[in-house]
Order: sequence, then C-alpha cells, then structure tokens
Amino acid sequence: MTERGRQPSEVPARPEPVDGRRLRSARTRQLIIEAYLALLRENPRIPTAAAIAQRAGYSVRSIFERFPDLHALRVAATDEALLKASAQVAAQPTVGGRPDRLKTHVEARGRVCEEWLPFWRALNANQGDSADLKARIRLIRELVIRRIEEVYAPELSILDECERRQTVLAVESLIDFESWARMRDLFGLSFEDACGVWKRAIDRLLPPTPPVS
Repeated sequence: MTERGRQPSEVPARPEPVDGRRLRSARTRQLIIEAYLALLRENPRIPTAAAIAQRAGYSVRSIFERFPDLHALRVAATDEALLKASAQVAAQPTVGGRPDRLKTHVEARGRVCEEWLPFWRALNANQGDSADLKARIRLIRELVIRRIEEVYAPELSILDECERRQTVLAVESLIDFESWARMRDLFGLSFEDACGVWKRAIDRLLPPTPPVS
C-alpha cells in the first residue's frame, strides 16, 4: 500500500499543460468559425448558436466560452473570410503583358466571387449598425481597388488623377460580386464565359498600354 492506502495503479493523471489547453481552445474556436462560414454558404441567414454548435460538433456553451456573443463570432468569421480571400488573390502575380494580367486578375476575382458570394451577401444584409462590420465591408472594397491599381499600373500611369480614379472605380463596379452573380445565376454563363465578359470590358475601359522604355 502506498501513502493513505492508494494502490500503485491509482497514480493521479497529470494535469494537461497550459499550452495544450490553449491549443485545444484555439482549435475549437477555429472549427466554430469554419462552421459559421459553412452555414452561411448554404443560407445567407445568420445561423443560430445551436446550428453552429451542431455543425462544429461542440456544445452551445463552447461557443460562448470563446465568443462573448454571436456578433463577436460574426466579426471573427469576417476576418477569417477576408484573410482567406486575400491569400487567394495575393498568390496571383501582378506582372506580365496586358493579356496575361487581365487573365490572371479576372480569373482570381472570379474564383473569389464564386466562393464568397453567399458570405458577402450575408455580410451586407446583416451588418445592421455594427461599426466593426461596416469597417470590414469598406476594407474589402478598398482591397479590390488596391488590386486593380496594382495590376493595371502601366495603363493607369498615363492618365491624369481624375481619369485614373474614374477608371479604377469603373473597373471596381464592373467586377462586383453581384455582377458575377448576374452572369452566373441569371444568365447562366460558365465560369470561363463570365471571365471573358469581364476581360473584354476591362480591356475596353483601360487606355492603351504604354510601350516599355
């Protein structure tokens, strides 16, 4: 017998290290966010805590242990979506001849619209009075504009400031999420044909490419 009559096989389990608990908690948080995003892809209505918990495989209590409320979860999910979409776009080069840049930019934008359209619609429909979500919607649009300025820098460089701004905003309006939705859902265009529409339209909006010096 050991101290206080405990059998040798009754050695108490070691407490889980703090870092291990934190990793598990972070993993649970990530799975909850992914469940939220998956539900929004299926239905633009904001999912309930019960539906999120069921999809993630956790309890409702687990959600509110990691997020003070569903709005905080919505903001975290928006940041996750923004991070993933930005990574998709950043992976594509912004150099090359005009046809190559048009193709790369439009196809990357098309893939983002294809994947994130339901989330974008839900974000706009359910932003309410949230300053956090409104700020993220503005940021998303600003990132699209910044990408246009990067990809078509050679063509935009020959325009004066007013013309350049107008051209960038025209391209941004053209490649909006709802523009993609109309081509794909309303008019039934294939991914390739929808990209073709955008490429030809952008090509016409841009001035001639200046010669390489």
